[in-house]
Amino acid sequence: MAGELEAGRPTWSRQIEFTLAGIGCAVGLGNIWRFPYLCYRSGGGAFLMPYLLMLVLLGIPLLYMELTVGQYLRKGPVHAMAKVCPLLKGVGMATVAISFIMCTYYNVIITWALYYLFSSFQSQLPWQSCNNTWNRPNCTDYATTSSSTSTASQQFFNYKMLERTSGVEETGNMRWVLFLLLLLAWLLVYLCIFKGVKSTGKVVYFTALFPYVILVALLINNVQLPGATAGIRFFIVPEWEKLLSVEVWVNAAAQIFNSIGISFGSLMAMASYNSFNNNVLKDTLAIAITNSVTSILAGFVIFSAFGYMSYLQNIPVSEIAVDGPGLVFVVYPQAFVTMPVAPMWAVFFFFMLLCLGLDSQFAMVEVMVTSLLDSYSKPLLKYLRQKELLVLVVCSVAFLLGIPHVMQVGIYVFQLMDHYTAIVSIMFLAFFEVVAICWFYGVRRLSSNIEEMTGKKPNIFFRVCWILICPLLVMIILVFSVIQFKPARYENYMYPAWAQGIGWMIAMASIIWIPLAALHTLWVLPGSFIEKLRKSIRPFALDEAELSPYYLQKRGVLEVKSNLAVISSIVPLPEKPPIQTNL
Repeated sequence: MAGELEAGRPTWSRQIEFTLAGIGCAVGLGNIWRFPYLCYRSGGGAFLMPYLLMLVLLGIPLLYMELTVGQYLRKGPVHAMAKVCPLLKGVGMATVAISFIMCTYYNVIITWALYYLFSSFQSQLPWQSCNNTWNRPNCTDYATTSSSTSTASQQFFNYKMLERTSGVEETGNMRWVLFLLLLLAWLLVYLCIFKGVKSTGKVVYFTALFPYVILVALLINNVQLPGATAGIRFFIVPEWEKLLSVEVWVNAAAQIFNSIGISFGSLMAMASYNSFNNNVLKDTLAIAITNSVTSILAGFVIFSAFGYMSYLQNIPVSEIAVDGPGLVFVVYPQAFVTMPVAPMWAVFFFFMLLCLGLDSQFAMVEVMVTSLLDSYSKPLLKYLRQKELLVLVVCSVAFLLGIPHVMQVGIYVFQLMDHYTAIVSIMFLAFFEVVAICWFYGVRRLSSNIEEMTGKKPNIFFRVCWILICPLLVMIILVFSVIQFKPARYENYMYPAWAQGIGWMIAMASIIWIPLAALHTLWVLPGSFIEKLRKSIRPFALDEAELSPYYLQKRGVLEVKSNLAVISSIVPLPEKPPIQTNL
C-alpha cells in the first residue's frame, strides 16, 4: 500500500518503484533509433567522448535539480515552478502542454509496434518478400544503392500498414485497423496508470526491466551473425577529426537532454510522490547512467544487425543506417527475415518496443493528471468523484486528438508534430526552466532544500554546474538549434507553407504559456510596476500575495478597509498577536 503524507498526497509503495519508473520514463524509443544513428553520423566511438562529458556536465546535474524541486515542493511542474519563480511560472504550464501534445502522437508509435507485433505471429514474415498484393513493381527483396527501388520492408510500412497518401494535402481514409490498435494502446495505458502511483509502481517492475532481457538476447544472437563485427566496428571506431565540429558537441548535449527527458515535467511530477527524506542523488545517478548504458547497448544491437545486412547485400553500412521510425520499422525488420527462427526474434523486438513506449507514455500522461489534481482537485473530484475517472477523461481526449495519425495521411501529421514539438519547443522550455531554478530560485536555496531532505549539501561540482555550466550549455544548444533549424520534411516530401504554419502553431501551443503566465503574475501582484517585477522573481511571492488584502480584494474574497491588518503566517510579526478572522 502507498503511504500517505499529512496532506494526503500518496507516495510510492517502495522507493525502487520510483527509480524504475524514472528509468522507464527516460529510457524510450529514442535510445533505440536516435542514439545509434547520431553516434554513427558523428564519428562513431569519438561521439562517445562528448556524449559522456555532456552526461556528467549537463544531464546528471539538471536531473538532480528537477528531482529535488519535485520532491521538496511535493507538487507537479505547474505549482512547483509558480513557487520557484512566479514570473516564469508559465514554464510549468508549458511543460504540461508539451507533454500532453507529445502523448497524443507518441502512442501512435505504440500502435505501430502493436501492428508489427501481431503481424509477426506467422511462419513467414509479411515483409519478407515482394510477392504480396500491396507491393509495387519497383520492390526488391534486399536493400540496394538505387534510389528508384524500395525494399519489401519499406513497402510493407508505407503501403500495407500506413497506406499513406502522396502528401499532407491528401487526407485519405481512416485506417480502421490502426484506429482499433490505437484504442487498444490507450486502453493499455489507462489500465496501467488509473490507480496512480499504486498501479504504475507495480507495472514498471516488468515494463522497465523486461526490455533489457530482450536487448541482451538480441545482442547475443546478433554478434554470432556473419558481418556483425564489421557493423560494430563502424559503430565504435573513432573518427577523431569529427570532434573538431561544433555540431557533434551540440548533438551530444541535445541527445542527453532529450533522452533523459529534462523539461518534459514527467520526472518532476513523479518525484513529487517521493517520501520527503529520499536520497535524490541515488535516483539521479541510477536513472541517468542506466539511460546512457541502454543507449550504448542498443547501439551494439542495432549495428551488429546492420553489419549482418551489409554482409548479405554487399552494400556499405553507411547506406543502411537511417534515423527515426524508419530504423525500427523498416531497416531493422529486414534483418529478421534471414535470421533463424525469424518470427520469434520479430515478436521479441516489437514487444520490447511496446514496453519502452508504454513507460514513457505513462510518464507523459501522469504529468497532466498530477497537474490537474494539484490545481483543481476539489472541483474535478466533485464532478468526477474518483481520480480513475479523471485519468479516463485525459486518456479519452488524447485518444481523440490522436485519430488524425491513424488516417492515411497520418505519417505526415506525425512527422510535422514531432518536428515542431520535440525539436523547436523543448529547448525554449529548458532554457527558461534552468534560468528560473538556477538563477532566480538560487543555488544556495536549492542546496539548503537538499540538506533539509537528506542531511547533506550537494558538493561543489553540482553547485558550479547549476550556477554556470548548465545555463551556458543550454543557451548554446538553444542558439544552435535556432541557427540549424530546418523546415519539417518526410523522406523527400517537403511540407507546403500552410502546413509549416500549423507546425509553428503547435510549437506555440506550449511556448505561449510563458509570456501569458508572466503577464498574469505581474497583474495579480500588488504595488507599482517595479515592485511587481521585483516580487515576481522572488520565490514563493505568490503564496505571500494570496494572503494580502490587495490580492483577496481582486478575487472578491475580502473587502479591504483602511484599519484592517492581515498578518501572513509566512512572514510572522512577533511583536503583534495574529488577528483572528472568520476566513
